[in-house]
Parts: sequence; C-alpha cells; structure tokens
Amino acid sequence: MLSGRDTAPSTAPSATAVSVFSRQRQLVLLATLCCLLWGSAYPAIKGGYALLGIARDDTAAQLVFAGWRFLLAGGLLLLIARLMGKRVGALAPAQWGQLALLGLTQTALQYVFFYVGLAHTTGVKGSILNATGTFFSVLLAHLFHANDRLSRRRALGCAVGFAGVMVVNLRGAQGLDASFTLLGEGFIVIAAFVLSAASLYGKRVSQRIDPMVMTGWQLGLGGLVLLLGGLAGGGAITGWGAVSLALLGYMAVLSAVALALWAALLKHHRVGQVTVFNFLIPVFGALLSALFLGEAVLEWRNAVALVLVCAGIWFVTTEAAAAPRAG
Repeated sequence: MLSGRDTAPSTAPSATAVSVFSRQRQLVLLATLCCLLWGSAYPAIKGGYALLGIARDDTAAQLVFAGWRFLLAGGLLLLIARLMGKRVGALAPAQWGQLALLGLTQTALQYVFFYVGLAHTTGVKGSILNATGTFFSVLLAHLFHANDRLSRRRALGCAVGFAGVMVVNLRGAQGLDASFTLLGEGFIVIAAFVLSAASLYGKRVSQRIDPMVMTGWQLGLGGLVLLLGGLAGGGAITGWGAVSLALLGYMAVLSAVALALWAALLKHHRVGQVTVFNFLIPVFGALLSALFLGEAVLEWRNAVALVLVCAGIWFVTTEAAAAPRAG
C-alpha cells in the first residue's frame, strides 16, 4: 500500500505517534481498517455514478466526480493538520515539487485509470484486479529497497493471498470470469501499478514531510488536476441531492483517513509488510458490492477467500516481525 530532517521547519511525528504506528498490532488493525474503507469505495463510486446519471463512457464527468472527492479530502486533511498545530505550508521549494509529483501520479494519474476502468467493469472484478498492486509493490520494493527483498516466505504469502482474491471471482460452474478489455480490466491493472510505484516514492517523501500534511497536499493537488481536466473536457454533473452529496462526503472522508493512515504505516514499516494487506480490499469490495449493488457473490467463496487472504498476510507479517524494521 513512510524520520529525517530538512531545511524547512521540522514536521517529524512525536514519539507517541511513532510508537503507535510502529507496533505490530496497530499495523494489523489500521491496515485492515484502510482496506475496509477502500473496499467500500467500489460500490460507493458505482452508486455515485447511478445517482448522478454519469454514463460509463462519460470520462470527463467521471474525472469531475473524482476531482471533487479528492479536493475535498485533501482540504479536510490539511484543515485537521492545521488544527493539530502542524505547519501545512512551511515547506522547502524542493518539497513542493515532490508533493506536486506525488499528487500528479498517486492521485491524478492513478485515478484517471481507476475511475475509467471501474466504469467499464463490475465492482467485484475491479476490486480483484486492483489487488495486482500488491505484487507490483513487493516486486518494486525488492528492486529499490535493499532491506525489503522478496523471500520465499513472502512470495508464498503473495501467492496464497492472490489465490484468495481469485476465489472471490469464481462464478459457480462457469469458473473464473476471464473477460478482459483495455478500458475496463486493463485500466484497473495500470492504476494498480501507478499506485504501487507512487507509494514507494511517497514512502521516501514522508521521511521529511509529516504523513498527514503530505497526504493532504497530494490529494488536494491531484484532485484539482482531475477536476480541471474533467471541466476542460466538458464534464458536468447535475442533479446533486442530499444522498449524492452525503455519498461524496463519505468518499472524501474515507480517502483522507485511509491514505493518511496508510502513509504513516509505510513510514514506519517495510513496504512488503504493509502492502500485503491490500489482498483484503477485494474481499471487502466483493462483500460490499454484493450488499449495496446486488452483485452476486456466493457465501462459501467469501469464507474460503478470507481464510486464504489472512493466511497470506500471516506469512508476510510474521516474517517481517522477526526481521529488523525499516526506519
């Protein structure tokens, strides 16, 4: 799915915050919460499209919808950070450049692919294919972090976890739904890769910028790019009502909370130790899509998938717990 110093005023987290996010129990609880929130985004996005009459091929309107979500999420995080006494604007010029790059990649570019892809596939399939990001994260961490190498135990954990998300996609006697289109499933996989690469970059940036401040700016800047891009493309959303506004507010809050927590966990743990929890997102996404969108998901495969996903997480986190933690 993150403490150094810089010429800008110090934004290093307090000793209490470090101790909380560094603990193994908090890693499990907070990472699971993040995945539950992200899993709920799948039915929320598709529900928002339905409420606002956004067609699956109306890319500009989809970008406007995403832009408002992340602009609000970023503003909310920066407001909370300011109320907590953090210096949200006192950053060095180089840090502003890092935040701009992070916002363009982790928020804007990734969600262009994600929103368009989700409009062309089901919430269940979208959540499953997005789990490929776990493999990208583990492989990229192996290439770029000397203390985060891919071991046999971690590879086994990834294989078992992915087997779990494949089980969620079983369709009875028909087996797996293997249909694949570039605009649908292809864009979801591309979004997963972009997110994985940007998360590794964000881990490095967070060593010198407070994770909450970093996340707030990257969400806000990325959201602004999405919104302006959608408006420039002729995107327009009408028919806002109490339900659709409440849904947008929920999506903004889930993005702010989940990404801020995830950034803090990546700051204090190795990439592979955190990102393996991403395998929970398809399980939550499938369950919540079935609950709110009526997408058929059989109960037995949910149980099997959850066991496999938890086993995969156990393989990775127990290995990581025995190894020195990255600072």
